[in-house]
Amino acid sequence: MFSAVSPAVWTVTVIGFLVIVALDLAVIARRSAAVSIRQATLWVLFYVGLAAAFAVALFVFRGATPGGEFVAGYITEYSLSVDNLFVFVIIMARFRVPAIAQDKVLYIGIVVSMLMRAVFIAAGAAAIAAASWVFYIFGAFLIYTAVKLAIEKDDEQEEYQENAVVRGLRRVLPIAPDYVGNALTTRTAGRRMVTPMVVVIAAIGIANVVFALDSIPAIFGLTTDPYIILTANAFALMGLRQLYFLIGGLLERIIYLNIGLAVILAFIGFKLLIEALHGSHVDAIGPVHLPEIGIAASLAFILITLVVTTAASLAKNRLDLRRAD
Repeated sequence: MFSAVSPAVWTVTVIGFLVIVALDLAVIARRSAAVSIRQATLWVLFYVGLAAAFAVALFVFRGATPGGEFVAGYITEYSLSVDNLFVFVIIMARFRVPAIAQDKVLYIGIVVSMLMRAVFIAAGAAAIAAASWVFYIFGAFLIYTAVKLAIEKDDEQEEYQENAVVRGLRRVLPIAPDYVGNALTTRTAGRRMVTPMVVVIAAIGIANVVFALDSIPAIFGLTTDPYIILTANAFALMGLRQLYFLIGGLLERIIYLNIGLAVILAFIGFKLLIEALHGSHVDAIGPVHLPEIGIAASLAFILITLVVTTAASLAKNRLDLRRAD
């Protein structure tokens, strides 16, 4: 399915994102200290505010359905992206990235992954437009991912294994032994070398792309409009970097996050399967009627799941503290 927005709207949107990316880069270039909690909070509010303003514009100019699809897609992508922060924390610790360099590492890694996600989204949209049975594959994959996520043990998240790309970079690039502030290259003994930051950026970018294998099929379960899918992903990823500095230390308190995300993925997976069956003119399986799940119901389910997950996690933490006392 192709987007209903005009090429002019696409152009203005892309230019807007490029301006934001350039502004972010200018701020990073002038930063001489690690990101503070106050700075991270202001930037998170800025990006969430931008996403909210964009949603309002969609409601006003395109109607309730596209606006609701964007809100549901943005919340889903942002929620699934929070799970990425666990991996980011592990990668930063594994490579001993200095605090001053972490902002730049995340910035470049996320921008690279944003470009690669755009390719995946375009491919997914083309596949769905060509064959509706792709929904069966997406739905089954999301349900499989949900089960895997729900039964994942805590210690499985605490390990990071370098993938083939990262190992390949170590073999082919002249890598300096130490970091040099937040510089990507340095000169050692008269030889130009890259700093370990390049390897870390590759690790962050690849991790983001791997997570996209879950999140992109999920948002296709909420909308098939490439414009909404791309913008929801872009807004979620742009706000992810500062969220890392804001709640990185608090992630361990949301102990039921995996369960909540698994429930959301399973819900969207079943929604995709039901839509695929409807597309095949199957409205019931035996005596069981297959319902139409609208975007309002999907958004409500996602929000309720996140609220319950967070509340249950905080309640469990308080209970554990009381027992420890």
